[in-house]
Amino acid sequence: MSTPTGPETLFQARRAKLAALGTVALVPGANLRYFTGLALHPSERPTVAFVRGAALLIVAPELERPQLEAHPDLGASVLTWRDDEGPEGAFRRALGELALAGELGVDASAMRVSELLLLQRLQPGLGVRDCTRDLLRLRARKDEAELLAMRRAAALSEAALEALLAQLEPGLSEREIAARLTNALSAALSEGHAFAPLVQTGPNSALPHGAVSDRRLRAGEPLLIDFGGTCGGYPADITRTFCLGEPPAALRRLYEVVSAANRAAVRAVGPGVPMQEVDRAARRVIAEAGFGERFIHRTGHGLGLEVHESIPQLAEGVLDPLEPGMVMTVEPGVYLPGFGGVRLEDEVLVTETGAELLTHSPHRLQLP
Repeated sequence: MSTPTGPETLFQARRAKLAALGTVALVPGANLRYFTGLALHPSERPTVAFVRGAALLIVAPELERPQLEAHPDLGASVLTWRDDEGPEGAFRRALGELALAGELGVDASAMRVSELLLLQRLQPGLGVRDCTRDLLRLRARKDEAELLAMRRAAALSEAALEALLAQLEPGLSEREIAARLTNALSAALSEGHAFAPLVQTGPNSALPHGAVSDRRLRAGEPLLIDFGGTCGGYPADITRTFCLGEPPAALRRLYEVVSAANRAAVRAVGPGVPMQEVDRAARRVIAEAGFGERFIHRTGHGLGLEVHESIPQLAEGVLDPLEPGMVMTVEPGVYLPGFGGVRLEDEVLVTETGAELLTHSPHRLQLP
């Protein structure tokens, strides 16, 4: 198992923080990218990186070797396997080198049962422990390079939104609006999409996790858009609600309440603040307006290499304190079946003294 020598790289420094966890197995996904810089994709071919402090041993298919060799500062021992021989030999050699005496730490949210069973078949009696939250805690506080990428992702996403708004007109379907937003993100040089854009019109906007349909936009009804581009592997996550033409009084009232709840939650953010207090700040505004029963989800979630990260989590009962460097969404919403919904989602950074908005698109309901 290779321990790198020479100047410490960013990724070696990150891996060194895992030392207290013993040996940890990482599979393709956010944690592998964060601790190694490798943006490998999960496939039917198993790939596992074993981390022990700064030391790194990677078992991967032979076809991934070019990508591994493109990272000469990785400081890793690499064992590859070909399709005609299968993975067992390489993993058996890796387990021999590791000589595990205790449990193997795993990211239970990402490691597949097939990969775990392979390891346990090759080393009967191998014990594992769930390190998911330990890994997330290390990723929760963003460094300056991460924040730069996240600011750029938010900025290009908002530029794409502005371009889309200039194209909106009654009669466009949700699917057509989503396609135009996808094109606008590409034109803004987004690396990809944080997730498939969610566009909901009229009563469809009352479904927080609905799907894009062929329903056509009409004037005077809600248009909810939840989307994000990416930069440097980091996604944006933004929601805005609009209305083409004059909004009915009920929609305007709903929008004002949700916007006030969003602002109250952002004001509540700061270092040392229990996470549930941010949720309570938003929920209090909505409840006092008489819509408490229609705010049916948490106020926000962590944001980083993954769109949804569970640290921080802005929800009732979460007493963990916010820490400088954490980034989260603040996204209160109210949903009225048969009428529609309003959600306003911003990205917020916890600073040493309070909060900083990473999103700057204004809260505005009415479009010409």
